[in-house]
Amino acid sequence: MIVGKQQLQQSQLFSLKGSILTLSIVTLISFTYFSFKSLRPPLPLSPPTPQLTLLPSATATIPFARKVADREENNVDKGKDDDNDELFTDIYHSPKLFKLNFKEMERKFKVYIYPDGDPKTFYQTPRKLTGKYASEGYFFQNIRESRFRTDYPDQAHLFFIPISCHKMRGKGTSYENMTIIVQNYLDSLIGKYPYWNRTLGADHFFVTCHDVGVRATEGVPFLVKNAIRVVCSPSYDVGFIPHKDVALPQVLQPFALPAGGNDVENRTRLGFWAGHRNSKIRVILARVWENDTELDISNNRISRATGHLVYQKRFYRTKFCICPGGSQVNSARIADSIHYGCVPVILSNYYDLPFNDILDWRKFAVVLKESDVYQLKQILKNISDEEFFSLHKNLVKVQKHFQWNSPPIKYDAFHMVMYELWLRHHVIKY
Repeated sequence: MIVGKQQLQQSQLFSLKGSILTLSIVTLISFTYFSFKSLRPPLPLSPPTPQLTLLPSATATIPFARKVADREENNVDKGKDDDNDELFTDIYHSPKLFKLNFKEMERKFKVYIYPDGDPKTFYQTPRKLTGKYASEGYFFQNIRESRFRTDYPDQAHLFFIPISCHKMRGKGTSYENMTIIVQNYLDSLIGKYPYWNRTLGADHFFVTCHDVGVRATEGVPFLVKNAIRVVCSPSYDVGFIPHKDVALPQVLQPFALPAGGNDVENRTRLGFWAGHRNSKIRVILARVWENDTELDISNNRISRATGHLVYQKRFYRTKFCICPGGSQVNSARIADSIHYGCVPVILSNYYDLPFNDILDWRKFAVVLKESDVYQLKQILKNISDEEFFSLHKNLVKVQKHFQWNSPPIKYDAFHMVMYELWLRHHVIKY
């Protein structure tokens, strides 16, 4: 009995050893097979799917304009390029990208203008193309003259709400009633068309200049929050959103005298400003520098009784023209300075300068904080002749961007505003 048990145990032991030996042999063979297989050259891989680089957010160093699109660059027919590359200098943050994106905008961009509203009241066209509201009037007219307009809303990238706060102001409408008119008009568009509700207004925009438009629309919060505001008063501290809204240059046209430039030898006066003291910074500017012998600072506007176009002619004789904010952060004096070839000195906090994400303002202007007003004279005197010559030369290059025309001309103020809107369309799209 005992012998039988011993034989059974020995048999089981031999069986276990055999299994272990078999498993070891199989493992060795498998390892050898996969080792030799790994020495074979790998099969060719399919090419990776190309990735498109989209427009960045506003937190980038150069908002919006970083649309790196190799496909666009490859599609540019350099033999048919009618642009002079010398025009695309370092006054732009990204000259090459600006040029490519501008071409794409010209080919593709379409805007639908809502046809609703009686033109004899507050809609479709402003009153005139002159004065401090001229930029609003020119845009309304230019958009109808341009290639960007489409009569087919399904083709549109953006939708223009053609309500003119300027016309309301001209008819003596109170700010409270302006808000009601804007609200009712927008409600009628939302009820009649499906386009607002698709994006809650993110692909809609309206245009208004000076402080009237800001006050007329601030009582319609969902319009201000959702739609793109194209305004002459782009102040960070009153709700302007740089990555959404657009700064409209305030230009008083027609200009009384021809454009200045390439005339530095005639500019013997260090600095110049004349205007109403309707803001804190203007009061300080006049109080500190009014009696200075090198800075020509006037407490009030220059009276026409002193001579014909005396105010405008002072721009021709001055190196630096001081541009403090008035009732709003903006000032039409900036565009005046650019037109007459006088380097603008920006003295206004919270101001998102027009085309700031396209143009490098420090290449053709002096941008200061309001607190710098006390050191203003020394700051300007510390700018060397070489630096001034460079600023003045670049200033002449940007003059075309701050000029309105009818019909619009390539790279003028209208096209620059449209380019800003085109970039924001890309942000909405992606």
